Amino acid sequence: MSLKYFTIEERLNANAWDVDVHRPHIKIKDPDKCRTCEKKPCTYMCPAKCYVQQGDYVVLSTEACVECGTCRVVCPHGAIEWNYPRSGMGIWYRFT
Repeated sequence: MSLKYFTIEERLNANAWDVDVHRPHIKIKDPDKCRTCEKKPCTYMCPAKCYVQQGDYVVLSTEACVECGTCRVVCPHGAIEWNYPRSGMGIWYRFT
């Protein structure tokens, strides 16, 4: 029996999300802090690539968030507000 190894992309594609468009669980509280942030660690530390640098700005898209909380931990300016999604919302892990 041979084992099949899955890439992170294959694993993430097996999941489903119920995105709360009325009350997102992540917000950038102060975009000006992101503009002055030199390293912008959220753009390369987020495993789901929810943060993208566009010029001096950081753009957030919560649709693929895996709810790990890495972004709030690595933000050196405390500019990210992160809460668990409301009950029934967020990611549904399907990969076993």
